[in-house]
Amino acid sequence: MVRSPVVSGSFYPGTKNELIEVLKTLVDEKSGRQKVLGAISPHAGYVYSGRVMGSVFSTIEVPDSVVILAPNHTGYGGPYSLWPEGSWKTPLGETSTDEELVSEILNSCDLIERDKEAHIREHAAEVILPFLQYVNPQVKIVVIVIKTSCLEDLEIIGKSIGQVLKKTRTSTLVVASSDMTHYEPKQSANKKDKSAIAEIEALREEGLYDVVQSLDITMCGICPVISMIVCSKERGATKAELIKYETSGDVTGDYEQVVGYAGMIVK
Repeated sequence: MVRSPVVSGSFYPGTKNELIEVLKTLVDEKSGRQKVLGAISPHAGYVYSGRVMGSVFSTIEVPDSVVILAPNHTGYGGPYSLWPEGSWKTPLGETSTDEELVSEILNSCDLIERDKEAHIREHAAEVILPFLQYVNPQVKIVVIVIKTSCLEDLEIIGKSIGQVLKKTRTSTLVVASSDMTHYEPKQSANKKDKSAIAEIEALREEGLYDVVQSLDITMCGICPVISMIVCSKERGATKAELIKYETSGDVTGDYEQVVGYAGMIVK
């Protein structure tokens, strides 16, 4: 089965040539890239979050296998929905699902289930895929959409994936898809996002969970980020680093109702 794009032509250009031209402006081909265990990338339209996304994927090596952990904006599907087979399509072509890794992850954790329903209309992984295709056309992917916010489950998910990768896929990259604070004045968004980023930099998943709850931070991908942190620590991560932070106001000039975007790496 081919997972067809749902935001091509709106969140990012709908033709191959246009998309390549945009990605050329966002990804620095001359920057030194490094191997990392995990990353955080936003998933808004490229006009808003593209510079942050480009900064992340200019910084890291994209290996031949990438796991994308995405939030569930649609409400469809199960709590932990894994796209099981086939390929994902964008204007740059089709990217195969890493079906061997899919099987290994499913066998490692009973919480994760084969489910396509959560993926059909969800944009959070799709928006990241063209960057992966552009940097490494040979990449294969595993996409998991997360709907629940149970901290214990998120830790189990992260640890299970980490154990699989530690044993058989040591070079795999895990990308958590998330935007930060939504629709608040820039000053408020910056303050809240700084608190969340500090917890991520310290690799404190429980601290991130607590600060998002206590400060009412509307970080849509907190659950994927928590699982990514736990997964990375299981694989030996010792530090996280902020690559770039911006808000939509830096593009539009409207600082009264901004959305925050943070690009980060874990190594």
